[in-house]
This record gives sequence, structure tokens and C-alpha cells, in this order.
Amino acid sequence: MPNSNTPGLISVLHASGPAADRAEALALYGQFVGDWNTDIMTYAPDGAQYCGQGEIHFGWILEGRAIQDVWMIPRLKDRIAHAPEMPVAGNWFGTTIRIYDSTVRVWRIFWMDPATNSYRQQIGRQQGSDIVHEGTTETGALSRWSFTEVTPQSFHWKAEASMDGGATWRLFVEVFARRQPG
Repeated sequence: MPNSNTPGLISVLHASGPAADRAEALALYGQFVGDWNTDIMTYAPDGAQYCGQGEIHFGWILEGRAIQDVWMIPRLKDRIAHAPEMPVAGNWFGTTIRIYDSTVRVWRIFWMDPATNSYRQQIGRQQGSDIVHEGTTETGALSRWSFTEVTPQSFHWKAEASMDGGATWRLFVEVFARRQPG
């Protein structure tokens, strides 16, 4: 039986803001903290395009030294109704942990989605006005995820892959996010 004086997982995981000793570096992803509605476009290899909706929730964790987010396709209210699977991407219910590594000045990105059996490790950094994550898939393809067109109320996110060592890139998923009111 749990001790009522012991804090639970959520209370020790959650943080109210960034750690003071790295707040400037953490602002890169800290700007996304909050709740977002999304429109999603997926692109099949044959050129077919599919549309769906989702949501994303970002928050501070681990004494403000990291950011965790949860990405969902479809939206939570639509998952209860057993929405059909989103072509190409599947129905996400995954989480990203974003940790700033001050020793090498990059972000270590860990994506885990047990709903689609998708797991990625990437390195994230600012490139101009964009934020770009780079890594490798389990098949050896290069992966690139980008936050572009970032404003306080919206952002555009893209997932791309290269099967030829980066000579060409194929767009798989686009997410158009709008901050939820409130």
C-alpha cells in the first residue's frame, strides 16, 4: 500500500519551469510547453495523401532539466471512438524526452511510441530559424524531423527520411500545430 507521505510519479516527474542553470538553452524547446491541436498530412510512396487530426502536450520534467511531450493521432476524444488508423503514420500515442546535453551543446531526443512500435534516438539543434533532429532508423535510413515556421501560436513539423545517405529526402508526415486556447 502506498505511503500517503510519498510523492507519486507525476509529482516528482513534473517541473514548473526550466532549471535556472540552463534556462537559456532550454528555451529552444521550452517555447512549445503547453497544449496544441494538430492537422496531420501523411504521404504514401505512391503519392497518395491522407489527412487527420491529433494533439500534442509539452511540459517540463526532471527538475526542469528536460522537456517531455506526448503526440497523439487521433485526438484523445476520438481515440475513445476507435478511430481508423492513420495511413502511413499509424495512430500515435507516444512520448518524446528532450534533454539538453551541455557538454556537447546539442539536444538528445528520445521518441518512444508503443502504439506503433516506433523508437528513435536523434540529435536536435537549431539551424537558422528551424529546429532539426537527425538520426537513423532501424533499417539504416537517415531520419530528419524539423520544426519550422515557429511562432508563439503555431508551428510546422516535418518527418523526412533518406534511403541514399542524404542525397535525396522523402517527406512522410507534416504536422500543422496551433496552440490550444487557455
